[in-house]
Amino acid sequence: MPIDVQLNDTLKEAMRAKDAPTVSCIRMLKTKHMERRTTAGFSGELNDELWVEVINAYQKQLKKSRDEFAALGERGQEAVAPLDFEIAFCAKFLPQLAGEDEVRAAVVATLATLAVTDPKQSGKVVGEVMKTNKGKFDAAMVKRLVEEALAAK
Repeated sequence: MPIDVQLNDTLKEAMRAKDAPTVSCIRMLKTKHMERRTTAGFSGELNDELWVEVINAYQKQLKKSRDEFAALGERGQEAVAPLDFEIAFCAKFLPQLAGEDEVRAAVVATLATLAVTDPKQSGKVVGEVMKTNKGKFDAAMVKRLVEEALAAK
C-alpha cells in the first residue's frame, strides 16, 4: 500500500480516536511533503521514494531536536517524550536500515573501486556509498566504518 494512502487511513483513524499526537505528526509530514514538492525546480515523481526522503529528513530533524532537549537535562525532559513518539511514528514508514556487515561489505567494495587510501578522502567514499545505497544505510555507521577501514590501511 502506498505511503500516502497509509498516512491518510491512519489520519482518519487518529482523528476518530482523538489521538492528537498522531494527527499532529501526520499533518506535519504532509506539510513537509507539500513543501518539498512545491519548491522551485522540483521535477521528481510524487511516489513513495519522495515520501521516504521527506519522512527520513523529518525524522533526522526530530532526532537532532531530541538530542538538544535531552542535553538540557531536567528542563528539556518535558519535550523529549513527544519527540520520541514522533521519531517512532516516522520509523514505521521508513525501510529497515542495513546491518553493519552489509554496510562494511559496501564500504570495502567502494574503497577497492575508488582506490582510496588517504583518510582525508573519507568524505568522497562516504558520499559514494550513500549515493549507491540511497536510504538503505545509516550515514553515521558508514562514516565510522570508512574511517576504520582507512585507518587500518
